[in-house]
Amino acid sequence: MCKSFNAFGIALDGLPIIGVLALATLVMAFLRWPWLAVFFLLATAFTVNFFRDPERIAPDGPGLAISPADGKVVKISEMEDPLTGETRTAVCIFMNVFNVHVNRVPVSGKISKIKYIEGKFINASFDKASTDNERNLIQITDGDGATWTVVQIAGLIARRIVCRAEVGEEYARGQRYGLIKFGSRVDVYLPRGYHPAVTIGRNVLAGQSVIAEKQD
Repeated sequence: MCKSFNAFGIALDGLPIIGVLALATLVMAFLRWPWLAVFFLLATAFTVNFFRDPERIAPDGPGLAISPADGKVVKISEMEDPLTGETRTAVCIFMNVFNVHVNRVPVSGKISKIKYIEGKFINASFDKASTDNERNLIQITDGDGATWTVVQIAGLIARRIVCRAEVGEEYARGQRYGLIKFGSRVDVYLPRGYHPAVTIGRNVLAGQSVIAEKQD
């Protein structure tokens, strides 16, 4: 599945916000209000940085799962999969406001389920964010029939989760499928046979860093 997701290296969802801030900068400059012009210029620069969407090349090879998000691994633990109810190993990645916030699928496969859950907006680095915060869940069925659950979790500042995937669509490993605006977290629940290839505290890149490997 190929969808238009960015323009000039910027996520499409960010273009309206960037446009408004850039226009405000010009208006303040025209009115000769320098402090407000500087404020909106800095806000524009921050927003451009936040919505940047660089190209990434996913690693080749069987039995690999890549990170769905840029950020830091804050938790690796046995947790209840919110879609299947099974206890699985979860790899949790926290994104601060300076990370790229475009999300990518960790493995190739078909989108078999999508579920949105309303919730709170507590700090996404806290454990209870996985169960209390607003979140969007997708299930991916890979070529071996194994299922993966990927959870986009809104954070303290985040107020909108974007998911462009639809049930039945096929995605390739590392392909973009959504984003979360302004600070958030993504949890990946691994199927049996896969083990984490990262440690807590590791910084990872969406679509590029291997977070799990299949072991016989």
